Amino acid sequence: MSVSKQYLSIHDHSRELSGLKYIYSVISRRAGGLSIGVNLNVNNACNWQCIYCEIPNLTRGSPPPIELDVLEDELRFFLHEIIHGDYMEKNVAIDDRHLKDIAFSGNGEPTSAEEFPQIILIVKKVLEEFNLLHKIKLRLITNGSLMHQSPVIKSVEMLKEINGEVWFKVDAVTEESIQIINQVNLKRHQILERLKNCATACPTFVQTCIFSIDGKNPSEKDINAYVQLMSEIKSDIQGVHIYGLARPSLQPQAKRLGRISEEVLEGIAKKLRYLQIETTVNF
Repeated sequence: MSVSKQYLSIHDHSRELSGLKYIYSVISRRAGGLSIGVNLNVNNACNWQCIYCEIPNLTRGSPPPIELDVLEDELRFFLHEIIHGDYMEKNVAIDDRHLKDIAFSGNGEPTSAEEFPQIILIVKKVLEEFNLLHKIKLRLITNGSLMHQSPVIKSVEMLKEINGEVWFKVDAVTEESIQIINQVNLKRHQILERLKNCATACPTFVQTCIFSIDGKNPSEKDINAYVQLMSEIKSDIQGVHIYGLARPSLQPQAKRLGRISEEVLEGIAKKLRYLQIETTVNF
C-alpha cells in the first residue's frame, strides 16, 4: 500500500488520492480538519443522483459486495501512517493537522451496503487498537433515504454507542425542488419520518447544500418550506449545517449551477437561529 503525496484541499475530495480502494482522506470544511473517508460505493453508484454531485460517471444503483478484510487492512494502514508516520507533515497544512473523524461517505449512499453493520464493528475494532475509540467522531453522511428500514436504523444505533453522529441530507423540502436537485420522488412527510427515526437512534445534524440554478437563488417558497420543516424537527436534531458549492459538479447539469452568495446563506442561517436552531455556515 501507499498513500499520495498530493496536497489535500477542500477543493479536491478525490477518493483516488490515497491509492486505496475503500479508505481516503479529505480536508473537511464542516469537520474542521482531516477526515478519513470510508467509501463503500466504489462503483460510483447511488440511489440518488444529486445535480451538484462531484462523483464522476455517477450511476443509479447500490454498491458491490464489500471486501471486509481489505477495508480493515486499509483503515489500519492509513491510521498508522497518520498517527505514527509522516502523512500529516507531507499532505496536510499545519492549520488542518487535526484528525477529526472517520466518515462513512464516498461515492454513493453508504447505508445501501448490506455489510454496513459489519463495517461499523470493524471500524470500532481498529479504533480500539489505536486508542482512538470515543476520542474522535465516527460520522455517517447520508441522504437518509433508507432510514425507514430496521437494519439501517439499528446500525445507526450502533454508531451512537461509539461516539457517532449522523449528517442527514435535506437539500430541499418541496417535491418539485427535490426532484430537480436530488432527482428522486420524495414527499415531505417521508423526510420528516426518516429524520425523526435517525435522530432518535443517534445524534443527528441536518446538512443542506444551497446554490443557484440557471442564475436563480432558491425561491422564498422553498426557503420558507425548509425553515418550517426545521422548526418542526428542531427538538430532535443537534443542529444544521448549511453550505455552498466548494467543488465543481461532475453531473450533466453542472453548467446550470452557481455559487450562492454568503449573504444569502447567512440570511437563511439567521431564520434558523431565530428559531433557536444551532446553525453553522460554510461559504
